[in-house]
Amino acid sequence: MAGVKKSRSRRPVQLAFLEPKTWGGRRVGAGRKSRDLRGNVSHAPRGRHASANPVHVVLRARVRSLRSQFMFPTVRRALADATHSRSDFRVVQFSVQADHLHLIVEADSNHSLSRGMQGLGIRIAKAINRLVSRRGAVWSGRFYARELTSPRAVKHAIRYVLNNFEKHGERVRGRLDPCSSAVFIGALDSRGNSGTPEAIPISAPRTWLARTWSPQM
Repeated sequence: MAGVKKSRSRRPVQLAFLEPKTWGGRRVGAGRKSRDLRGNVSHAPRGRHASANPVHVVLRARVRSLRSQFMFPTVRRALADATHSRSDFRVVQFSVQADHLHLIVEADSNHSLSRGMQGLGIRIAKAINRLVSRRGAVWSGRFYARELTSPRAVKHAIRYVLNNFEKHGERVRGRLDPCSSAVFIGALDSRGNSGTPEAIPISAPRTWLARTWSPQM
């Protein structure tokens, strides 16, 4: 048609491919991150506890100064109150580190172990919160528990607990950690459970396995 210009054909242009959105959906690393970088104890049901077996227990704390001269006496008194308040649950060895506790305990049943640890955790938490005028949770997740089923296992566990300060680079005067039960063993051997809770915050072991290997201090 006269007077009408034909449009010039254009080459097709390749558009850049846009990257898909990366938020949302299921992917590796998604989800809320754990506060405890060492991992939390599983909430799966615990195995059946045999009353003849001592148990190595670890409680991890959200506070970082359990060994301080200001806080440790409070933790020690709470440990004493807990172990002397029940006949079916006993703390026989312990060590307090900056942000966790190692315990060797005896319990007559699964129920005794659970309730005993619950009571101990609550006592310590309330005492710490009262001491430093804070509120909220003190412990991070569930407690770790391992049954000790042989004299060899008990021996290694007790040595690990009483010497745990070395693993964390803590310096102490002498050979004994003052924030552990090592300093109370001699008094317990000579006086049994007759000492005051403040003086002896552990109980004499009743299981054969715990009595078989006694630390030589």
